[in-house]
Amino acid sequence: MNDGADGYRTDIDYIYSYYTELNPLRLRLALLNAGLKAPVITTACELGFGQGVSLGIHAAASAVDWHGTDINPAHAGFARALAEASGAEAGFHTDSFVDFSRRNLPMFDYIGLHGVWSWISDGNRAAIVTFIQHRLKPGGVLYMGYNALPGWAAFSPLRHLLVEHANRAGSEATPIADRIDQAMTFADRLLAANPGFARDNPGVADSFKTLNEEDRHYLAHEFFNRDWQPMHFATVARWLAPADVSYACATDFTDHIDAMGLSAAQRSLLADVGDAGLRETVRDLIVNQRFRRDYWIRGAERLSAADRTEALRHERVIAVTHQLELPLKLRAALALSQTGPGEAAYGSVLEILGDGKVRSLGQLEQTLRPKGISLDQVVEAVILIASCGLIQAAQDDSVTALVRPRTDRLNAHLIERARISDDVHDLASPVTGGGIHVSRKEQLFLAERRRGETRPDEWARAAASALAIEPTADLIAEAKTFADEMLPTLQLLQIV
Repeated sequence: MNDGADGYRTDIDYIYSYYTELNPLRLRLALLNAGLKAPVITTACELGFGQGVSLGIHAAASAVDWHGTDINPAHAGFARALAEASGAEAGFHTDSFVDFSRRNLPMFDYIGLHGVWSWISDGNRAAIVTFIQHRLKPGGVLYMGYNALPGWAAFSPLRHLLVEHANRAGSEATPIADRIDQAMTFADRLLAANPGFARDNPGVADSFKTLNEEDRHYLAHEFFNRDWQPMHFATVARWLAPADVSYACATDFTDHIDAMGLSAAQRSLLADVGDAGLRETVRDLIVNQRFRRDYWIRGAERLSAADRTEALRHERVIAVTHQLELPLKLRAALALSQTGPGEAAYGSVLEILGDGKVRSLGQLEQTLRPKGISLDQVVEAVILIASCGLIQAAQDDSVTALVRPRTDRLNAHLIERARISDDVHDLASPVTGGGIHVSRKEQLFLAERRRGETRPDEWARAAASALAIEPTADLIAEAKTFADEMLPTLQLLQIV
């Protein structure tokens, strides 16, 4: 661990993850659904960008002026390589949060941080609050994802043990990944001995089992920093008060629909809680929240009903998967609870969006009006479908055309990289302004297609060669399924 990083791990790189929550385009539907005016995003910043996959994709796929910092030089180097590949002009820095705030930076419409709030010292949290206070525009939005309580409360003592074991005397020369392995093995032995802690907290064993399967690079940054502080919503609100931002709404569309995962008694209880902050605390206890994804806003402007309706009609969405179907468990839960937009509404919206074309909510409303489906039902259906990751917000056609050359270059770079590396599993869509999951195997299929090969069986053989495996019948079948199902979606998203 580098002492210059103030307790944050820089002796092991973070994973190459993309986080769609950091895409500013998605905030519009969330804020409008909450009755709030959504700002036009022209400048944006990500604090603690990790490998920079999210930042690199967003800089390439949007018309936004992006900036960011991460204290790990290797992370910033990879992020700059993505920007160089796409041709996007973005500011990637390796400053501490204190030093970053001293730079000559623009005022930002949007500031995002995903996870890092939970892994840093109070001093760094204070620096972030000061940065937001001085750099977020009036009407600007802060996105923050952080480890939450009460969900992590029971696991906290075991995390303490893991860190103590990894940092035990005499272990300093051992690479952190090996020390994590040793700590996890020791904790596994402890739990197998049926300690009273595990008996009184029966969910801890399952949590540990899940974590034990994670990449050690992920665990190092998520759990083995010096500082690790899950927080209650109210605690975070008090931290952010000096930044002059107020809670707007959840980033996760699932949290916009109380019918999802809440019983009638729980919904009734929440309806009786008038204070917005207390309501979030109660909801976190109901769902045992582990990770919150929140939008905060400086100077929230509440829209009139007419203005909200008109703004919602202009929102555009597109399918991001070939199979538009709600999960069976969700459909059953909606039917049992008799809540939500109704199967007639969400089924009709799914059917229309199934052709993969961009549509505005106003267009959906107009098409479905003869069926007696209102705009409110359309909005609720769209949020429901978006919560399942089946659709995303779509940019204006003019922006898509503007950024398409950049996303083409970035995707070509990432697809070629897939021949030798299994790290980045997302490609950039100029339509959504963000990333779409494409596995390494699928990127290898695309690599061969880019070379002019049209036959899926040849894609499979080339992928097998890169993966050093046999081109089995199953792999060839995967390539054919990819060609029939996912490839057309990627084409509609203008990824290929």
